[in-house]
Amino acid sequence: MKPAPDEEPRTGLLTWYGGIHSRRDLRVRGSLLMTPGLMWLLIFLAIPTSGLVLLSLAQRGDFGDIHWVWNLENYKRLLGYGLFGWTPDHLKILGRSLMVGLVTTVICVVLAYPLTFYIATRPMKTRTWLLLLLMVPFWTNVVVRTYAWMLILSPQLPPAKIAAFFGFIGQGAPLFPGAFATYLGLVSTFLPFMALPLYSSVERLNWELLEAARDLYASRWQVFTQAILPQTRPGLTVGVIVTFIPAMAMFVVTDLLGGAKYMLIGNLIQNQFGVSRDWPFGAALCLALMALTMVGLMLYRRWGDPRPDPDRAQEGRS
Repeated sequence: MKPAPDEEPRTGLLTWYGGIHSRRDLRVRGSLLMTPGLMWLLIFLAIPTSGLVLLSLAQRGDFGDIHWVWNLENYKRLLGYGLFGWTPDHLKILGRSLMVGLVTTVICVVLAYPLTFYIATRPMKTRTWLLLLLMVPFWTNVVVRTYAWMLILSPQLPPAKIAAFFGFIGQGAPLFPGAFATYLGLVSTFLPFMALPLYSSVERLNWELLEAARDLYASRWQVFTQAILPQTRPGLTVGVIVTFIPAMAMFVVTDLLGGAKYMLIGNLIQNQFGVSRDWPFGAALCLALMALTMVGLMLYRRWGDPRPDPDRAQEGRS
């Protein structure tokens, strides 16, 4: 007679990977296996984050030094409260950063799906070369690529001349700085980050499900939402995460292609740790960026990720 699932075996022994072990032995082995990962998180995540929290509660001195006087002035300043009353400038930068991350991610998703489907349906030899071209941007620094876009968008080259011909810009003016150049630089930077994880899912796509959906007279949108999206969800989830998070904090592209007209939170953090030498306020901005990242991931999990919630599914079964 087997013991009930919630009862402990009388012998106190358990089988694990074909061997018989005691509970204490399994706890020790589990602790040893978890220790490297926990140490990594402690050294590279928990300790730096704790340092940022402590630094954000300090104050900047008159000459850029740090006064360890604990208060919430940096967070009040982040919310817009200062010596001259309330101003929404910092909140606008936070909101603009979130919007830029969302828009960049959406554009990358829209471009990555047809791109990955095109690559996945080519012959193997052609597919290898296309993937190689997709990974070429990783071989060059983002600053070099941004300066290349500045050259392409300069007044002497055809894109700016065509835009001036149709009246979008003045004669002899470049296509930067501005929102168009900023999004162009961001999308070109993060499109490979979206396409490569998505390609790994598209390559393993079950095409019989697509044919079955077409045989059942499903529309193109229904084929995408019911047959393609569920199968490519793992790659899409990874692509959204690795695109949305760095897009919000990017400062090189926005600084060169957006100029002072398009400051994001990454530019503001750079200024605090650089020219302004206000490290406590910069730490508060870093924590705000982390909070924005968590909000974006939670929103994606709540509305954008089609995976069912296991807790809700368990409640439904019960």
